[in-house]
Amino acid sequence: MFNNIFVLFHIRFRTMITDLNYIIAIATARIIVGILFFFQGYDKVFKVGMKEVGETMQASLGKNKLPSGFVKLIAIFTSWVELLCGFLLILGFFKFFTIYLLCFNLVLVVIGFSIAKPMWETGHVLIRLLLLMLLLLTPIEWDKFSLDYLFALSKLNV
Repeated sequence: MFNNIFVLFHIRFRTMITDLNYIIAIATARIIVGILFFFQGYDKVFKVGMKEVGETMQASLGKNKLPSGFVKLIAIFTSWVELLCGFLLILGFFKFFTIYLLCFNLVLVVIGFSIAKPMWETGHVLIRLLLLMLLLLTPIEWDKFSLDYLFALSKLNV
């Protein structure tokens, strides 16, 4: 009898720890990728400046006959998406919409890098892509340390 109680307790405790590991892993991945994008966007928008970012992108992509207005528009779009979506991802607010925008942003970045230099270093993009895919493919229930989860609970009156 005592042995059965011990086995049941052990199984339940192990399940609780495993669930907690998933929750902490997803929160950590979401916050880290959010920080990476936020500070990348922050540097572009506030430290370097949109004019410089546009001119730098134009210098790399202009030789490929891309219109300067288009390149500057992409520079502005990607910079602000990284800043705003990084912040929202840190908070866990509008998580899936944010991840969709960041995935689209990465597609634009990969296209831009590939046009500028076909053999480019993928390390900076790859880690962001893998973390975004992890967040996109995990169950919603695992992201309990987020504003989305808190608002979902408040709607359920729990």
